[in-house]
Amino acid sequence: MNITLIFFLGLIIALVGVIPPGLLNMTAAKISLKEGYSRGIMFSIGVCLVVIVQTYLAVIFARYLSSHSNVIDILQRVALVIFVLITVYYLIFAKSETKSESVNNVKSKHSRLFFGMFLSCLNVFPIPYQAYMSITLASFGWLTFDMTSIASYVAGSAMGTFVMLYVYIFFFDKVKGKAFTSQKNMNYIIGGITGVISVFTLINVIKEL
Repeated sequence: MNITLIFFLGLIIALVGVIPPGLLNMTAAKISLKEGYSRGIMFSIGVCLVVIVQTYLAVIFARYLSSHSNVIDILQRVALVIFVLITVYYLIFAKSETKSESVNNVKSKHSRLFFGMFLSCLNVFPIPYQAYMSITLASFGWLTFDMTSIASYVAGSAMGTFVMLYVYIFFFDKVKGKAFTSQKNMNYIIGGITGVISVFTLINVIKEL
């Protein structure tokens, strides 16, 4: 298979996966608004570095995950706990965070890089998502599991993730100053999004019981 096509398949699949408002893209937009464009970009780069590892692991273990559904069940339970904790944090501490904007402004670009990596590590959804998609692509003969194809697919996934994070940063930069982009409201939006994700994850976990 042409590695260029595999690259763009990875890019499109990752792009679609990050389109819905979520923790990572909303946080990237929030950091860009409150601390500057460059720190939002550094956060996004940190996210993409972890996405590279996650996508690689997902492709490597694609066959294993397809025949062992219990692994995906475990990931769902871990993700449920993580997103419930994140939801509680943003909804409860949203007001108190509005008072610390001056502190956030002195954070270095490197700290935002590592924060992006940390938050992306907490987001385990790309692993089952990419594993499923890579299996689907392989079933159509569009993806093989040789190292060249894997590297091309992983690179495309990282680029797709970065493009969508940049779109969020660009969009929120254009609408900054609006009421819903205030520090408190951004926290509430993130908390609400993770809350919805928690509910859907809980529903999936219950269905598997």
